[in-house]
Amino acid sequence: MSNNINANNLNTDSSSSPVNVPKMDALIIPVTMEVPCDSRGQRMWWAFLASSMVTFFGGLFIILLWRTLKYLWTVCCHCGVKNKEAQKINGGGDTQADGACKPTDEKEENVAAEVGWMTSVKDWAGVMISAQTLTGRVLVVLVFALSIGALVIYFIDSSNPIESCQNFYKDFTLQIDMAFNVFFLLYFGLRFIAANDKLWFWLEVNSVVDFFTVPPVFVSVYLNRSWLGLRFLRALRLIQFSEILQFLNILKTSNSIKLVNLCSIFISTWLTAAGFIHLVENSGDPWENFQNNQQLTYWECVYLLMVTMSTVGYGDVYAKTTLGRLFMVFFILGGLAMFARYVPEIAALILNRKKYGGTFNSTRGRKHIVVCGHITLESVSNFLKDFLHKDRDDVNVEIVFLHNISPNLELEALFKRHFTQVEFYQGSVLNPHDLARVKIESADACLILANKYCADPDAEDASNIMRVISIKNYHPKIRIITQMLQYHNKAHLLNIPSWNWKEGDDAICLAELKLGFIAQSCLAPGLSTMLANLFSMRSFIKIEEDTWQKYYLEGVANEMYTEYLSSAFVGLSFPAVCELVFAKLKLLMIAIEYKSEKRESSILINPGNHVKIQEGTLGFFIASDAKEVKRAFFYCKACHDDITDPKRIKKCGCKRLEDEQPSTLSPKKKQRNGGMRNSPNSSPKLMRHDPLLIPGNEQIDNMDANVKKYDSTGMFHWCPAKDIEKVILTRSEAAMTVLSGHVVVCIFGDVKSALIGLRNLVMPLRASNFHYHELKHIVFVGSLEYLRREWETLHNFPKVSILPGTPLSRADLRAVNINLCDMCVILSANQNNIDDASLQDKECVLASLNIKSMQFDDSIGVLQANSQGFTPPGMDRSSPDNSPVHGLLRQPSITTGANIPIITELVNDSNVQFLDQDDDDDPDTELYLTQPFACGTAFAVSVLDSLMSATYFNDNILTLIRTLVTGGATPELEALIAEENALRGGYSTPQTLANRDRCRVAQLALYDGPFADLGDGGCYGDLFCKALKTYNMLCFGIYRLRDAHLSTPSQCTKRYVITNPPYEFELVPTDLIFCLMQFDHNADQSRASLSHSSHSSYSSSKKSSSVHSIPSTANRPNRTKTRDSREKQNATRMNRMGQEKKWFTDEPDNAYPRNIQIKPMSTHMANQINQYKSTSSLIPPIREVEDEC
Repeated sequence: MSNNINANNLNTDSSSSPVNVPKMDALIIPVTMEVPCDSRGQRMWWAFLASSMVTFFGGLFIILLWRTLKYLWTVCCHCGVKNKEAQKINGGGDTQADGACKPTDEKEENVAAEVGWMTSVKDWAGVMISAQTLTGRVLVVLVFALSIGALVIYFIDSSNPIESCQNFYKDFTLQIDMAFNVFFLLYFGLRFIAANDKLWFWLEVNSVVDFFTVPPVFVSVYLNRSWLGLRFLRALRLIQFSEILQFLNILKTSNSIKLVNLCSIFISTWLTAAGFIHLVENSGDPWENFQNNQQLTYWECVYLLMVTMSTVGYGDVYAKTTLGRLFMVFFILGGLAMFARYVPEIAALILNRKKYGGTFNSTRGRKHIVVCGHITLESVSNFLKDFLHKDRDDVNVEIVFLHNISPNLELEALFKRHFTQVEFYQGSVLNPHDLARVKIESADACLILANKYCADPDAEDASNIMRVISIKNYHPKIRIITQMLQYHNKAHLLNIPSWNWKEGDDAICLAELKLGFIAQSCLAPGLSTMLANLFSMRSFIKIEEDTWQKYYLEGVANEMYTEYLSSAFVGLSFPAVCELVFAKLKLLMIAIEYKSEKRESSILINPGNHVKIQEGTLGFFIASDAKEVKRAFFYCKACHDDITDPKRIKKCGCKRLEDEQPSTLSPKKKQRNGGMRNSPNSSPKLMRHDPLLIPGNEQIDNMDANVKKYDSTGMFHWCPAKDIEKVILTRSEAAMTVLSGHVVVCIFGDVKSALIGLRNLVMPLRASNFHYHELKHIVFVGSLEYLRREWETLHNFPKVSILPGTPLSRADLRAVNINLCDMCVILSANQNNIDDASLQDKECVLASLNIKSMQFDDSIGVLQANSQGFTPPGMDRSSPDNSPVHGLLRQPSITTGANIPIITELVNDSNVQFLDQDDDDDPDTELYLTQPFACGTAFAVSVLDSLMSATYFNDNILTLIRTLVTGGATPELEALIAEENALRGGYSTPQTLANRDRCRVAQLALYDGPFADLGDGGCYGDLFCKALKTYNMLCFGIYRLRDAHLSTPSQCTKRYVITNPPYEFELVPTDLIFCLMQFDHNADQSRASLSHSSHSSYSSSKKSSSVHSIPSTANRPNRTKTRDSREKQNATRMNRMGQEKKWFTDEPDNAYPRNIQIKPMSTHMANQINQYKSTSSLIPPIREVEDEC
């Protein structure tokens, strides 16, 4: 400073006044006439220190004195009150006590008024320094900023001598420091007034800092000299740095607050200790007359303390004074402990914060999605493998994973392999700050993964619902796709105000879809495998050998895609377009999105001739990749009509001209943003909009208004609620019933098991597009305690029975005639209660192996059949109707359990190796490559993981899959179930009956019927075109015997799935064809025609549900009867049996009658009945209202 005079500038020139210089230079400070100071140059550090000590101890003495006097006053008054009360008791009358202790009314009022005034001032001071108000926050921040400013002035002055003469009016830094300390003094007064306990306030760290920094400034002005002294204590204010940042709403996370706290404490302690060493080393010891001092700068002292704390101690700088060394002794103890504790923790916080903290920075022109929920190596790898599959067209999407637990090494390595498209952030979607970090408001969608293997599915669903609530609360318009484990928990999503499935929100219920897939396998074995492969992205694996794996893998490479149809198809019927697309474009179209006159969109699966293609119609295709589906959009009749190679069908000049013209519907539009999602009143209706199919007035007049046979939506068969006791069968009762062509459900569960939702298994089997006599009887074999818990959701479905027992008991299995069933389903509700993954499926595997090892005596089936009056399988093969079952001649009866159709649910994919003992599958083989899965005898919930990706890219595919699998579940039905948790019966109206007119999946046998000529070496494309033209049946796959390619006959009855074979694919007679067949209005039988026996319609029911053999029009010996003769025989038969009692009824009062009068029936008559029922599928549709039980 210009005004500062140091020892080197000491001038003894004659122009200066004479100065007395003492002998000890250490005690001399420079003086001049410009800076009036002590003429003797005597140091006065003690004056500065005394001002602080007097202030501190004087104030402390006053506070203690005040407390003492107040205590004595209270004791004295208390004694006076006691004496007064004693006098009153002794009858002293109106004697008065001392005036000092006698409280009068006037004094009490004055005291009350005084207390009220002091309280108001105290409250005002508290508000002023409180950070809860804007004024308080400004004041606190200002005090901290000025404290840092005073500390900076100290750093500047530390380069000067410890004590020097200064002129206040000429020293700019001293003036600033004075202004700061005046403000600190005022703030100290506010804090003192607001303090509740004055004594503890006086001893606070901030108060001590003020005592040793504020008074010396005033002394400096008075003495015209400066002493650095204890001004370094201002560094202790840095401890409040984290509080200041929290007041400013800068620090929000616990890690950031902790990091700033550690750093501020460490730095403030370091700087304060350096200031003390700087003071004592530059001053020296007082008892040594300050002659043992050494010149050290403040920053050299900072360096000294750092090497001391770190235990390095280079020795280049060290303390020489006794006070300095004594301080270092104690500082090493505390500083070393602080250094060893704080520094590693600070480093850990900084490193972790940089790794998975931070904020996502989106790339311009690139979308991103947020994936949260159950983030593990398995779930993430399955998701990425399907989402980033090469068959997808242009996946320009970044994937942001958000999870509150840092990934392990394996998961971290997976993220690094996909670092260009994947990022991970540690946090929770329940925290709005973390949602802001991943830019959820600009995300294209948020996907929530569920833990499919958790022990408590309801708790897992509740967690995911809370995630949905948190995300929707932060950004209501974000699109959410979440996995749900239990069907009944989907209802809770409807309670979220911003949840809107019309805008793309979807809930993928794993239990609903899993059981729906299994139910469809009961109707068409192998369908679960085919559908699972369709929405999963699989790469093509080429096999040169002529094995079953070759044809299976060629079908696995197919997926489901959507694309807008070219204008060249406008005006054509659906079958015509479907045939053209299959024959010329080599694509398979199974459905379209149809817009009615009211502009309501609905998905129509194989609708028929009455539906014409509109402009901008969206088609659903099965193809190997997305590029192939583009042909349907690029096709131009003028340019591509003569092209035979479908690969040459590309965008032509005509299409470019169309693109230049404004269009009302852009084909490039994202599929999930168009179609049915745009209509507020739309729903995924899968029906045919043909007015001729609605019953006419004459049928309406004949409706029985008092009979409820379907639910209120008309989508499912319905019956009044039945008590569980009336559907329970004992072993003997089950044996007397002679079940056949039924579905046996083996369920493992107990009272403590989580419910798996058996309603989702029964609903597809009770779809209303089946006639009543076509419904397969369902028999549950399992724990009665568990089934009682499920019964509330099952009591409105007809033809359901329960056999209490265990699926591992062969006696129970024989009682339900498992060898005569159409399908045996093995489920378990205990799979997720076991920690060892290999043992999760132990019950299902044991039950499957138990059934396959059973042996059956064919004579038992014959005796039971003859006693009940129906012909069992294998009897009288001369009847054509008894021949084509699954494409084979019927065997006399199943004699070994290995031939029983079984589908087993698995949790752990690797356990599939235990189901088939004759396969050569490697334990590490993926599930879709194993033989049980390819044959449709095993199903695992893991295959549903692909639906998350498929739904994101096109939510219409989920609607299509869900409707195919569930039998017609709609959002309206889900809302109804959410309200009542049960199906509600409804009266038959034209609208509800029209809902029955929808396609269903079936299997067509080629051994006999109109397609028999194509079954022996024919071409699949010819079969496809013939079935589509003649019967409006859409073929989409083959269920072939595993050893059909061998030249030698094989006894193996296992089949595998071939999806979408090419046009030139060669057929064999034993093939079963997957097809979408129309609803048959004339397959219904009257009540009288069913009354003769429980299973006289065994052949018809078996074919109608699983295998449909259409009679040939060729002149075969067994097909020469005309329709008239068959009708006459049928009329005669109905007259003979019209008054007999039916075997099964669904009314509670007469369920399962035991005493039944059955008239004998010849085998020839039974075959005639079955022949009539099977040929009825060829009768042209007529409007007929059903009268079913």
